[in-house]
Amino acid sequence: MAEEAKAKGNAAFAAGRFDDAIRHFSEAIDLAPTNHVLYSNRSAAYASLQRYEAALADARKTVELKPDWAKGYGRLGAAHLGLGDAGQAVSAYEKGLELDPANEALKVGLSDARATAARSRAPPPQGASPFGKIFQGPELWAKLTADPTTREYLQQPDFVKMIQDIQKNPNNINMYLSDPRMMQVIGVLLNVKMRGPTDEMASESPQPEQEKPQPEPAKKAPQPEPEPEPMEVPEEAKDGKERKAKAQKEKEAGNAAYKKKDFETAIQHYTRAMELDDGDISYLTNRAAVYLEMGKYEECIKDCDKAVEHGRELHSDFKMIARALTRKGTALVKLAKCSKDYEPAIETFQKALTEHRNPDTLKKLNDAERAKKELEQQEYFDPNIADEEREKGNELFKQQKYPEAVQHYTEALKRNPKDPRVYSNRAACYTKLGALPEGLKDAEKCIELDPSFSKGYTRKGAIQFFMKEYDKALETYQEGLKHDPNNQELMDGIRSCVEQINKTNRGEISEEELKERQAKAMQDPEIQNILTDPVMRQVLIDFQENPKAAQDHLKNPQVMHKIQKLVSAGIVQMR
Repeated sequence: MAEEAKAKGNAAFAAGRFDDAIRHFSEAIDLAPTNHVLYSNRSAAYASLQRYEAALADARKTVELKPDWAKGYGRLGAAHLGLGDAGQAVSAYEKGLELDPANEALKVGLSDARATAARSRAPPPQGASPFGKIFQGPELWAKLTADPTTREYLQQPDFVKMIQDIQKNPNNINMYLSDPRMMQVIGVLLNVKMRGPTDEMASESPQPEQEKPQPEPAKKAPQPEPEPEPMEVPEEAKDGKERKAKAQKEKEAGNAAYKKKDFETAIQHYTRAMELDDGDISYLTNRAAVYLEMGKYEECIKDCDKAVEHGRELHSDFKMIARALTRKGTALVKLAKCSKDYEPAIETFQKALTEHRNPDTLKKLNDAERAKKELEQQEYFDPNIADEEREKGNELFKQQKYPEAVQHYTEALKRNPKDPRVYSNRAACYTKLGALPEGLKDAEKCIELDPSFSKGYTRKGAIQFFMKEYDKALETYQEGLKHDPNNQELMDGIRSCVEQINKTNRGEISEEELKERQAKAMQDPEIQNILTDPVMRQVLIDFQENPKAAQDHLKNPQVMHKIQKLVSAGIVQMR
């Protein structure tokens, strides 16, 4: 449920609905109050709404829960910067980079924080624009994304370059004030409504003075409003659109070649697309996919790293960042089959999941963790040490030190998990300790590994006998005799079971024990199936009301077997 609420919060955040995102993240926190990622996400949503005090509180909680997670310090730095405390922001970003020196988001945040700190110490230059400072800070792009008008501008390369230019040099804003989009951006960043071009032109046209008001004619034609001058599209913007269109065609050609497994051609097309348009990281991730198919894992990883780095600079969709990280993790898994080191792949998949909770990435993470565990088990495997541990367990068993014996048997199984003798011995220990369910599980594993090992049947039968499941114990002993017909321990077990079953038939057990056995039997799925079988219900009725029919039923081996089950369980008594 917490993951579901988190996913809703992520979707709302991506759509710019920050209030909804906060509500969903809060629901997730109520369900999973120790999940540091949830506080981190809510901190980002608060910061997007300029509620920096709340963002700071969540960022501090994130760092408290996960002090070794670099992204938490990024949230802390952004909140401090939003509150105007550039010094604390610098400290937070530096701490995060100590943990993750390659984190591009932290590098960008630190650069912004240091620039803000430097500007706060330096006097403003002569002729500086009063609007330049609003283009600084880490939340600029979040605000532009949240507003539906400016969100459309972010798809225009010339607009993105214009904003980036102002970020580098705030005084350059004066070069762009004639661009109508700039006035809209200033309004969004200042949270004020800016007048449109028509209103501005009307306000700049003074009205002629009148000596005194003159009555207007009844049907005076309205004066037309002055039309805004058409905005010229710069040649650079036109060229950018054309290059982007050509890049998309190259990408499509690369996709077609990839499907045909013409990998070299696909790489050429994706490389050409990157040269034409460096504002789309999908060309990099697609080329990485080709390298992955070709077995060029190092090249794949390099492209994925470039995609993540460049994607953060471009504020690309978090799903694209996650895709690049997942692809890198896949390549690292391939390399791990030789290096025997799955940890880098696991860490990369975990980073991808913090960007986007994708089921495919989660499956890849689980597979990598499983492979790591299996590798560790293989490296730990040593039959000689396993035999030594088994002998130590045997000595302790003789000394009736059963808990200590269990420890040595368990270590023996870690060293050699395929030895049925160790399972048999540990089952005996569990039986002595009264841990019957654990002992039964070990006895069954012993039989599974070696169906001809008679000790497994004697262990299992003894445990079932102690659990007063005499009919099941009888079956176990009988099954053991098929593999070892002369085994005295198995024959003694059968004799004990028959004796207990006959006592039940003769009513020679106490009322309390009978009720206990009946209650336990009623929980047995096999007994439940017998009692709910329509045929068996009729058989039981005939035993009470029609003795002749009952005798006929006893000639049926299957019916007789089921009746014997009920008798052994104390449900039915034969007189």
